[in-house]
This record gives sequence, structure tokens and C-alpha cells, in this order.
Amino acid sequence: MHPAGERPPGPEVREWYASGAHNLAPSDQLINLDQINQSIGMDTDLLSAAETCRLLGISQATLYAYVSRGLLESRPGADHRSRLYPRQDVERLAQRKRAGRGAARGAAQSLDRGLPVLETRISLIRPDGPYYRGQSAIAAVRAGATLEDMARLLWDCGDTDPFATTLPAHWPTSVAPIANNAELPPLVRAMAALPLLGLETRQAPAPSAPVRHEIAAALLRHNAALLVAQPPFRGPVHHLLAGTWRPDDYEFAELVRAALVLCAEHELNVSAFAARVVASTGAHLHATVCSGLAALSGPRHGGATARAYALIESADLAASPRDVIAERWQRGDDLPGFGHALYPHGDARAAELWLRLSASPSADAAAMQRLEALISAAEDITGLRPNVDLMLAAICRVHELPAAPALILFAAGRLAGWLAHALEQQAQGRLIRPRASYAGEPPALE
Repeated sequence: MHPAGERPPGPEVREWYASGAHNLAPSDQLINLDQINQSIGMDTDLLSAAETCRLLGISQATLYAYVSRGLLESRPGADHRSRLYPRQDVERLAQRKRAGRGAARGAAQSLDRGLPVLETRISLIRPDGPYYRGQSAIAAVRAGATLEDMARLLWDCGDTDPFATTLPAHWPTSVAPIANNAELPPLVRAMAALPLLGLETRQAPAPSAPVRHEIAAALLRHNAALLVAQPPFRGPVHHLLAGTWRPDDYEFAELVRAALVLCAEHELNVSAFAARVVASTGAHLHATVCSGLAALSGPRHGGATARAYALIESADLAASPRDVIAERWQRGDDLPGFGHALYPHGDARAAELWLRLSASPSADAAAMQRLEALISAAEDITGLRPNVDLMLAAICRVHELPAAPALILFAAGRLAGWLAHALEQQAQGRLIRPRASYAGEPPALE
């Protein structure tokens, strides 16, 4: 009962009390000494369910639907019963809702995993993993396919084999000082050497498809060798990488093979789109590959594996992996290597690599136990499952390798997809030139 003339508390107040927030000091300048809430200030980066519904103009049922569809991320509240929502994600979604309907709204959303912006026959992303020209990448891994097999499929080579061409055993003199410099970061070494290799390659104004495929095949192998500072290698890429990191370890080589196939292509991610835009200008394949590597060098793209490796490392050094996850999540920090916007129910590529890693006799048993505890804690606390970035980092961590090989695995595999997009775009012969919506100051009136 409430005193006469006094309204009962609304849903915001009820949730606020249920979460224990009434015990917090009312000022960001005070330190609360309550046994439950030991923090300085209030976290303004996380919103309650009621606040989120109010900003979005939706019901709680719709809010739960948004979370289940992967449109919003939720985190546990202070009492672990209520849920909180990142303010940045909520405001971004609200902005999309305000953008209006129709073509303008579609264009505004298309650059952030929104509406498709072009047609492709290369790959399809489904809940059970990516499909390369209609064939499951996971099924291909299980059938023993190599990265070269996937490249032939993605490039639509038909019965011809562009990898049959023999590569020279040594780097050209103009490239050798860079290619053999193991002190350079892997992506930097590849980006510096590939343009010079382009000068050594036949570049006709309009080469035939078989010629383009041969150039692409040489690029795939050259890039892999550059990433590990080795001479050009004539065999499968997974043999080169595994032999560089763990010679004579067949089980590890099989893990590398699987990782390369699963990383080969993933539709229009940032680096693939960059390569495709450059290809649309008519630039040669070496230039398109460099644009993909340049995009991958950014911390928001290629840095994902390094952040996932750092999370595994911090959990290894902590007394409890669960405490590491809980503390990060409670602070509102992201969880590198977990969750994927295109796989709200779990990344099937990561699940396949985890099965193989769990069965690998070459993986360190103690490291695997700690990794399993980390994955279990993350799913229990956040509901998020590992993505492929975590698995690439995990392959390295449990085999006592540093973080760099995880990025190399991604870059060596994804080159096949970049080249597929470049070849498809060049065959279409159209320039990619989107328009921008001006949001600045209007011109001054005379």
C-alpha cells in the first residue's frame, strides 16, 4: 500500500530497487561502502531494461527478442538477476530506428552488417557456418580439403589447376631483402614485398581467366611465405606454416589445414570489401591483396586474434578464469574471442576447430584444461560462445606459440577469399562508388 496521493513506483524504480541500486551513493564523487556495491561512481555505459525500452520505444518482450536475434547484447546486473544493456549499442539501434524507412534507411544500415549492397556467387553465411559456392566449408574440412582446394572452388577454376605452375625457388633480388627480414611484422613484410612482386608479374590489360587464376595462385603462395619470412614454397600452404612453427607434427599440421579452410572466405567483411572496391577500379591483383592486408592491419579487424590471445593468457595467469570473465563483464568490458553478430547462437567454425583441438594429442593438456574452464565460464556468465578468433588464438596458446601465428593463419587463409572477390568484381567490370549522406553544416545563404 502507498500513502494517499502518492503514486506507486514505476517499473524503472522497481527494477532499480530490485538490483540493489538504492544502496549506492547518489553522487559520482562519493565512495559507496555497501558490501554488495563496492564501486566509485555509477556506470553510465550500461542501461537497465526499462531505460532501454524507453529509448527504443519498445516493450520488454520486443527487447528480449532483440537480444535473442543478436541485435543487442545483455549483461548481468549487480544481483545477477536483472540484465543491463550497453548504452552505445542501444543508442546505435535507436539511431537506426530513427533513420526512417525505405531506401534511405536501407542505405544507412548497409555499411554495418545491414542490408546486402551487392550480389555475389562466392559465399553464403548460414547458422551452420559459411558455404563456398554452395559447399559447406565445415564439410570440406572434414573431407580433408586444403586451402588450395578451396581457392580453386572460390575462384571458379573448373577443371584447370592454377597451382600446377612451378614457382621459382628464390625471391627476386628486388624483393629478397624485405622477404627475408624476419624482424619485420608479418603484415608489414607482406605489404612491402607484394607490390615489388607485382612488377615482376605479367600484367596484361585484360588477361584471360586462366592467366588471372595463375597470378592468384602465385599470390596465395607468395603471401604465405612472406608472412613467415620463408622462401617461396611449392607445396600446400598448411605444410609451409606448420613446418615453420612445429616441424614434423602431423596433428598440428591438420589443425592448421582446418583453420586455413575455415578462414578462407566470409562474405563482405572489412578486408574483403576493401579488396573488392580496389579491384573494381581495374587495379591488378597484387594491389587488391595489399588493400586487404592494409584493412586487416587495423586493430578493429586483425587485432581480434591478439586480443583473444591476451584474454587466454590473462586467464591462464589468474587463480580463477571465472573471476577474470566475471570482472570484465561486470565492468562493461568486451570479451575478445566470444560472440559473433552473424552467429548469435554460436560460431560453427569455432565449434569445429574446438572439436579438433580437443582431440589433438599435440596440445598441452594443462593448457587445454584451463582453456576449457575459460570457455565454460564465459558461456555461464555471459551466454556467449567462442568465435573463430578465440580458436585461432587457442591453437597457438596450447601449442606454446606466440600470438602472431594466429593472425598469420587468418591472413594466409583469407587471401583466397579476397582474390575471389577481386576476380568476381573484375569479371563484372563495374566500379563500386557508393554515395554519402551529408550531415554537416548547410551552405550559407547569400
